[in-house]
Amino acid sequence: MNRYNNRLIRDINGVLLLDKPKGISSSSLLNKINKFFCANKIGHAGTLDPLATGMLPVCFGKATKFAKYLLNCDKRYKVIAQLGASTNTFDSDGIIVRVASVQLNNTKLKQCLESFKGVKNQIPPMFSSLKYRGLPLYKYARKGITVPRKPRIVHIYNLSLLKKTENIIELDVSCSKGTYIRSMINDIGEALGCGAHVVALRRLSVGKYISSSMINIKTLETIFYNDSFDDLEAFCKLDELLIPMHSIALERTKYS
Repeated sequence: MNRYNNRLIRDINGVLLLDKPKGISSSSLLNKINKFFCANKIGHAGTLDPLATGMLPVCFGKATKFAKYLLNCDKRYKVIAQLGASTNTFDSDGIIVRVASVQLNNTKLKQCLESFKGVKNQIPPMFSSLKYRGLPLYKYARKGITVPRKPRIVHIYNLSLLKKTENIIELDVSCSKGTYIRSMINDIGEALGCGAHVVALRRLSVGKYISSSMINIKTLETIFYNDSFDDLEAFCKLDELLIPMHSIALERTKYS
């Protein structure tokens, strides 16, 4: 059966550490990826916003049962934020709701960043997929409705300033599960008195899995659309990119 016709369904197991591109939702990306793998069962562990890029663990087959253990892993990000403007979504995809002058030096900025380290209570953003009375929060937010949200306990292990250029800052963040980087940046802007929002976000690691292990979509396309491969060769080469089940089991043991 030809691999291009999307009728072939395969039973495969493992995890692909996908390098998510900008501009597509995590759920929409799953459909695109499965056109290559034709897997019977597929899911992802840890949603990334359309604006965000980087590591998105895509689970196939029996690996979907362990997705929650990957969700529980610590994460690392590189985030670029703009000071002096706040948006309704806390990132550059939203509408600017406040503009303020930026008057701070590096010492004040680093002191502020230092205060955000450690165990914190964080309120999730309204523009998120968390549900309230059966509906995602973003559906309320799009109607201008704000609903109650319970604070989450998160742990910011590291928050370091990599670069500052005028009103743009670049940060390295290591954090626990459930941390919303957008919310953290918005809170930092409020603490500085000038507002802030995310303009770029890249997830560098999930648990023990690091950025050098990521596979981008171009690599998948090169294999899948290579006419020199027959169906079996193409699928074998795609399957070789998957992390085996025993690797995920080790992460499960660590976070159980």
